[in-house]
Amino acid sequence: MNHYYELKATDNKARRGCFHTPHGSFETPNFMPVGTRASVKGVDAERLKEVGTQITLVNTYHLWLRPGPDLVENFGGIHEFCSWPGPILSDSGGFQVFSLKGMRKISEKGVVFQSHIDGQKMLLTPEKSIEIQEKLGVDIAMAFDECPSAEMPVADLKKSLERTHRWAARCLEARTRPDKTAVFGITQGAGNRDLRTFSAEEICALDFNGFAIGGLSVGEPKPVMYEVLEYHPEQLPAEKIRYLMGVGTPEDLVQAVSCGVDLFDCVMPTRAGRFGRAYVNGPLPYLNMKNKMYREQKVPLDGDCSCLACRRYSRAYIHHLFRVGEMLGPQLLSIHNLTHYLQLMKRMRQAIEEGTFDTLYKQEKQRWNENARS
Repeated sequence: MNHYYELKATDNKARRGCFHTPHGSFETPNFMPVGTRASVKGVDAERLKEVGTQITLVNTYHLWLRPGPDLVENFGGIHEFCSWPGPILSDSGGFQVFSLKGMRKISEKGVVFQSHIDGQKMLLTPEKSIEIQEKLGVDIAMAFDECPSAEMPVADLKKSLERTHRWAARCLEARTRPDKTAVFGITQGAGNRDLRTFSAEEICALDFNGFAIGGLSVGEPKPVMYEVLEYHPEQLPAEKIRYLMGVGTPEDLVQAVSCGVDLFDCVMPTRAGRFGRAYVNGPLPYLNMKNKMYREQKVPLDGDCSCLACRRYSRAYIHHLFRVGEMLGPQLLSIHNLTHYLQLMKRMRQAIEEGTFDTLYKQEKQRWNENARS
């Protein structure tokens, strides 16, 4: 098998494992920096490796529109094109298409939508999504699913869910390179337990290489997400990898790992970095580097961090970069935040191995709870 998950240790529900691909293996739990257009914003491939990245994510929708899967394939695939040698996962494009409200029409065949670039009418189907992802040459492709709004009425949500299940089967039928590209199925169902359970039963009956939990980063309240996480990961096969899509803060990652999730992606560490937020260890979970209180502080962002920003620069300097609009400021915070996320994942893996995950969990939750009260 070229793609398989290896479970190595557990600590209550938390899992420690490894997923193997043709471009190498990545340990779990793990976090994927998001390189939507084959580029993690402000962070090049060498810096990604330096901060501890083991797997990255690209987006099918955006790479389909520009530069096109044929061009990427002619370059030898996405790994050669963006100079990242390790595993790469691609989002199916479903979330981006369904976010184009007023510009798309859903049918059993797929989704007709207008390109956000030039208004051209396009059709994305389960078969087309798999074709694009295989041409890109990613290690892991996601099934094309319908990503419903959290506010959708239950009757409509059930219809959407059933369509997602039919599309999932079509995605598996469409694959032509199972030796090169794994395919993960996606469950939906919003915050409805009955629909989540139904989705898990239907999707897990199909021969996917792994399973993802979708629809928990589309505007629902955090308590709803946490409620679903309490039961839903355990509804997925223990012998397959479990991926929570589009989530979240460091607190969310710790919570989800405690519930049995293995893999994550989110734009938050780089997006927050561009707006001046630095995630740190210590009493506060994050700092706002635009705040004038940091204007004269000679200390690094985080004394426990060894990233480029913390090794070389002071809080005062980074504050200055944001105040004057220098692009180096967002770059440094993006590098720092990715380091923080990936070091947190490493600490969780170690804690699971040592049987001390509950201690780490309580420490992290306390930091965030105290910050929320202050």
